[in-house]
Amino acid sequence: MKKELIIEWQHIGEDVSDTCERCAATGTTLQQVLKDLKLYFAQKNIRVDFRETILPPDQLPDSNRILINGKAFEEYLANARIRQTPCCSCACIVGKESVECRAIETPEGLFEAIPSDLIRRIIVEISEELAQNPDSPENRCCN
Repeated sequence: MKKELIIEWQHIGEDVSDTCERCAATGTTLQQVLKDLKLYFAQKNIRVDFRETILPPDQLPDSNRILINGKAFEEYLANARIRQTPCCSCACIVGKESVECRAIETPEGLFEAIPSDLIRRIIVEISEELAQNPDSPENRCCN
């Protein structure tokens, strides 16, 4: 039986080419990581459902967020917290002089765009857990 991994990328703007610079970097990186892991997912019998959700400008604080099986990406990271940092690119999109956009702060650093090694590490950890314990409540979407 195939296991399912639902990965949702949320951002403001129209699409990956028409969003803020850091959101675009995260989205492009996430899609590349998923492409690179395609054979891995097949070997683990995991079906990946990638979803891109366009947020309205009033949900800017939630932009640049990755959800994996309904759980925020940063919840999988030890000692991580969300910070809002200035983003000129988002300001242009929402038509304001200055706004702040979502970033993740970990002991490893502050990430305005989530790097590929971090995305890959978390997705592989979740996939390994899913492959080992497919019925675990942590592995069900939207519990």
